[in-house]
Amino acid sequence: MEIVEDGYITTLDGDALRHAAEVLNEAEDRLPEEVAKVRAWLRTQPHLNAHTDAMHIVRFLRGCKYDHEKTRRKITNFYGMRGRCTEWFDNRCPTLCQIQDMLDMGVFLPLRKHNEHHNTVVIIRAAVHNPAKHRQDDVFKTGMMVLDRALEMDESISVYGVIAIIDLAGIGVGHARQLTIKIIRNAVHAWQDCYPVRIRRLDFINAPVYVNVVLNTFRRFMREKLRNRVHVHYGSLDALYEEVSPTILPYEYGGTDGSLQELKEYWKSELVENQDWFVQDEKHKATKIK
Repeated sequence: MEIVEDGYITTLDGDALRHAAEVLNEAEDRLPEEVAKVRAWLRTQPHLNAHTDAMHIVRFLRGCKYDHEKTRRKITNFYGMRGRCTEWFDNRCPTLCQIQDMLDMGVFLPLRKHNEHHNTVVIIRAAVHNPAKHRQDDVFKTGMMVLDRALEMDESISVYGVIAIIDLAGIGVGHARQLTIKIIRNAVHAWQDCYPVRIRRLDFINAPVYVNVVLNTFRRFMREKLRNRVHVHYGSLDALYEEVSPTILPYEYGGTDGSLQELKEYWKSELVENQDWFVQDEKHKATKIK
């Protein structure tokens, strides 16, 4: 499958292409036409400063199952958020001290292998930072930077989606106080309305007994579909292991696929080596914010 206009050639294997056709309504013979429609619409929206290459457009089409109205809305939301939330999307330099701290702690770590359903699994270590020293906005900023690189590196994410494991170990009052209504609303908005990534599950692990006090605030901004994909694990991870095999998890989570330190070093290196990419990518944000 190729779109000659910008040389896009899919990296997906046969199974992923079949899944895209059967589940996401992707039709190989119509793909150039579908991309051209979105590209023509983007020419009428110069204020978005959107990426116009086929891969970026296909990513949004897949995320919306080729519904063009939804695709236009999600693209508008995505670039609008990038222009509006400057605390997350401006000055995304991987060598900044605060970003280096986040990478060293490993606040957002996509795993190296997919689960048996081909989903990308991400471990989000929500309370590993010190709220007296670190800003919550830098946690989310780093997470978005890692996610953006993961999307560039692995086309299958746009087909199979993501399972997020949110580790709440060590969460305290200081962490909860950092989660303002604005931050929570923006986080949920990014998950369900902006990023071209289908969230398959949100698994909260090492949850304290009072976790629902915090989670209920998140649920307020979630639509029913996303709320139904939230799963809370108070002790045993057996239910999680049914979805995410220990064979792809780090040792620290009862797995056998390397250590957290190896994952931290991998993603830190990936971001630092691509700091020029972030400079170019940062230009793609809306300048006219509604």
